[in-house]
Amino acid sequence: MTGIRTEARRHRLHVHAAALLVALSVLAMLVLAPAPAAGASGSTRLTGAESAADAAPGYPWTWPVEGAHTVTQAFRAPAHEYGPGHRGMDVAAAPEGVVHAPAAGVVAFRGDVAGRPLITIDHGGGYVTTLEPIASLLAPGTVVAAGDDVGTTAAGGHAARGTLHVGVRVDGRYVNPRGLFGGMPRAILLPCCAG
Repeated sequence: MTGIRTEARRHRLHVHAAALLVALSVLAMLVLAPAPAAGASGSTRLTGAESAADAAPGYPWTWPVEGAHTVTQAFRAPAHEYGPGHRGMDVAAAPEGVVHAPAAGVVAFRGDVAGRPLITIDHGGGYVTTLEPIASLLAPGTVVAAGDDVGTTAAGGHAARGTLHVGVRVDGRYVNPRGLFGGMPRAILLPCCAG
């Protein structure tokens, strides 16, 4: 009986070692793979020196709500593509208040997704904005200018009543939308310690 358990334990160790080797090989390929040529896909590729704001069409963008620009819940990047996070920012908005297009674009989608009424605007260059919850009569294909009325705040989704969720994707990846609206001072790093 002991020999069978020892053999089973060895087999499990070999399986785990093989799985670890495969995982490390995939990780090495991802890390060592050459980066695609800039502009190869025809969309906006951001480098480490650029930010989403620097390359955004129509920067700085127009705030989608009137009044004070209060962010009630900030962007929280997920650790990985499917991880938890907050893929946008929630801003204070009057209930049933007018919502404006943050930048020029074309309505790509208007409807409900998982019970959340939303509108998506394609700004070109890989930039896409989703606003929710929003009641809108605009049809996909409608061209909008920055500041145009696109609907009114509604109820539904994760955003608390009196807030509007603003999500922005660049080339399919969510980015922190706050920097697109200007008015943010640049961070200045100061020395931390006397040496």
